[in-house]
Amino acid sequence: MTFANPTTDRPSLLAGVSNADLAATLLRVTMGVFFLAHVWLKLAIFTPAGTVGFFQSLGFPGFLAYVVIAAEVVGGIALILGVWSRWVSLALLPILLGSIYAHWGAGFFFSNEGGGWEFPAFWSVALIMQALLGNGAFALGRDR
Repeated sequence: MTFANPTTDRPSLLAGVSNADLAATLLRVTMGVFFLAHVWLKLAIFTPAGTVGFFQSLGFPGFLAYVVIAAEVVGGIALILGVWSRWVSLALLPILLGSIYAHWGAGFFFSNEGGGWEFPAFWSVALIMQALLGNGAFALGRDR
Protein backbone atom coordinates (compact mmCIF):
# COMPACT_ATOMS: atom_id res chain seq x y z
CA MET A 1 0.00 0.00 0.00
CA THR A 2 1.32 3.44 -0.87
CA PHE A 3 0.52 6.70 0.78
CA ALA A 4 0.50 10.10 -0.82
CA ASN A 5 3.16 12.47 0.36
CA PRO A 6 1.26 15.65 1.32
CA THR A 7 4.29 17.87 0.75
CA THR A 8 4.80 16.92 -2.89
CA ASP A 9 1.40 15.88 -4.25
CA ARG A 10 -0.50 18.99 -3.33
CA PRO A 11 0.72 22.46 -4.29
CA SER A 12 0.80 25.04 -1.54
CA LEU A 13 -1.90 27.67 -1.30
CA LEU A 14 0.57 30.32 -2.47
CA ALA A 15 2.17 28.31 -5.29
CA GLY A 16 2.38 30.45 -8.39
CA VAL A 17 1.13 33.61 -6.65
CA SER A 18 3.40 36.61 -7.12
CA ASN A 19 4.33 39.08 -4.41
CA ALA A 20 2.50 41.79 -6.38
CA ASP A 21 -0.69 39.71 -6.34
CA LEU A 22 -0.34 39.14 -2.60
CA ALA A 23 0.26 42.86 -2.05
CA ALA A 24 -2.81 43.75 -4.13
CA THR A 25 -4.87 41.25 -2.12
CA LEU A 26 -3.69 42.62 1.22
CA LEU A 27 -4.39 46.20 0.12
CA ARG A 28 -7.79 45.28 -1.34
CA VAL A 29 -9.04 43.35 1.69
CA THR A 30 -7.70 45.90 4.17
CA MET A 31 -9.38 48.79 2.38
CA GLY A 32 -12.63 46.83 2.13
CA VAL A 33 -12.61 46.19 5.87
CA PHE A 34 -11.76 49.85 6.54
CA PHE A 35 -14.65 51.03 4.37
CA LEU A 36 -17.04 48.77 6.27
CA ALA A 37 -15.64 50.00 9.59
CA HIS A 38 -16.00 53.59 8.44
CA VAL A 39 -19.61 53.08 7.36
CA TRP A 40 -20.33 51.38 10.69
CA LEU A 41 -19.08 54.57 12.37
CA LYS A 42 -21.51 56.62 10.25
CA LEU A 43 -24.43 54.31 11.08
CA ALA A 44 -23.86 53.35 14.70
CA ILE A 45 -21.98 56.28 16.22
CA PHE A 46 -22.82 59.38 14.16
CA THR A 47 -26.19 57.93 13.02
CA PRO A 48 -27.52 58.48 9.51
CA ALA A 49 -29.26 61.70 10.62
CA GLY A 50 -26.01 62.99 12.12
CA THR A 51 -24.13 62.12 8.95
CA VAL A 52 -26.75 63.98 6.89
CA GLY A 53 -26.36 66.97 9.19
CA PHE A 54 -22.57 66.90 8.81
CA PHE A 55 -22.84 66.79 5.02
CA GLN A 56 -25.27 69.71 5.09
CA SER A 57 -22.94 71.69 7.38
CA LEU A 58 -20.30 71.40 4.64
CA GLY A 59 -22.73 72.67 2.02
CA PHE A 60 -23.43 69.28 0.45
CA PRO A 61 -27.02 68.11 -0.08
CA GLY A 62 -28.17 65.83 2.73
CA PHE A 63 -29.16 62.94 0.46
CA LEU A 64 -25.49 62.64 -0.56
CA ALA A 65 -24.79 61.14 2.88
CA TYR A 66 -26.97 58.14 1.98
CA VAL A 67 -25.22 57.78 -1.37
CA VAL A 68 -21.85 57.75 0.39
CA ILE A 69 -23.06 55.22 2.99
CA ALA A 70 -24.36 52.91 0.24
CA ALA A 71 -21.18 53.29 -1.81
CA GLU A 72 -19.01 52.47 1.19
CA VAL A 73 -21.04 49.34 2.01
CA VAL A 74 -21.16 48.03 -1.55
CA GLY A 75 -17.60 49.12 -2.30
CA GLY A 76 -16.21 47.62 0.90
CA ILE A 77 -17.87 44.27 0.24
CA ALA A 78 -16.75 44.29 -3.41
CA LEU A 79 -13.15 44.99 -2.40
CA ILE A 80 -13.11 42.22 0.19
CA LEU A 81 -14.50 39.74 -2.34
CA GLY A 82 -12.27 40.98 -5.16
CA VAL A 83 -15.01 41.94 -7.58
CA TRP A 84 -14.18 44.72 -10.07
CA SER A 85 -11.53 46.10 -7.71
CA ARG A 86 -10.11 48.50 -10.29
CA TRP A 87 -13.48 50.11 -11.00
CA VAL A 88 -14.65 50.03 -7.39
CA SER A 89 -11.45 51.78 -6.30
CA LEU A 90 -11.94 54.50 -8.89
CA ALA A 91 -15.62 54.86 -7.95
CA LEU A 92 -14.74 55.30 -4.26
CA LEU A 93 -12.02 57.87 -5.00
CA PRO A 94 -14.43 60.87 -5.18
CA ILE A 95 -15.68 60.00 -1.68
CA LEU A 96 -12.15 60.25 -0.31
CA LEU A 97 -11.49 63.44 -2.25
CA GLY A 98 -14.67 64.85 -0.69
CA SER A 99 -13.34 63.76 2.69
CA ILE A 100 -10.15 65.72 2.04
CA TYR A 101 -12.35 68.74 1.37
CA ALA A 102 -14.32 68.09 4.57
CA HIS A 103 -11.16 67.96 6.70
CA TRP A 104 -9.20 70.66 4.86
CA GLY A 105 -9.88 73.35 7.45
CA ALA A 106 -8.43 71.21 10.25
CA GLY A 107 -5.01 71.14 8.61
CA PHE A 108 -2.95 68.27 7.30
CA PHE A 109 -2.41 66.04 10.33
CA PHE A 110 -5.25 63.71 11.24
CA SER A 111 -4.44 64.14 14.94
CA ASN A 112 -5.51 67.81 14.73
CA GLU A 113 -8.81 68.82 16.28
CA GLY A 114 -11.50 67.97 13.74
CA GLY A 115 -9.18 65.49 12.01
CA GLY A 116 -6.93 66.72 9.22
CA TRP A 117 -6.80 65.49 5.68
CA GLU A 118 -3.66 63.32 6.05
CA PHE A 119 -5.54 60.00 6.30
CA PRO A 120 -8.02 60.65 3.47
CA ALA A 121 -5.13 61.72 1.24
CA PHE A 122 -3.22 58.53 1.97
CA TRP A 123 -6.37 56.46 1.44
CA SER A 124 -6.90 58.21 -1.92
CA VAL A 125 -3.41 57.20 -3.03
CA ALA A 126 -4.10 53.63 -1.85
CA LEU A 127 -7.27 53.53 -3.97
CA ILE A 128 -5.26 54.66 -7.01
CA MET A 129 -2.68 51.96 -6.28
CA GLN A 130 -5.45 49.36 -6.06
CA ALA A 131 -6.87 50.53 -9.38
CA LEU A 132 -3.43 50.06 -10.94
CA LEU A 133 -2.77 46.67 -9.30
CA GLY A 134 -6.16 45.06 -9.87
CA ASN A 135 -7.76 42.28 -7.85
CA GLY A 136 -4.65 40.38 -6.88
CA ALA A 137 -4.90 36.81 -5.62
CA PHE A 138 -7.89 35.04 -4.07
CA ALA A 139 -10.48 37.24 -5.78
CA LEU A 140 -13.87 36.24 -7.10
CA GLY A 141 -13.35 38.43 -10.16
CA ARG A 142 -10.63 38.01 -12.75
CA ASP A 143 -8.46 40.83 -14.02
CA ARG A 144 -8.15 41.19 -17.76
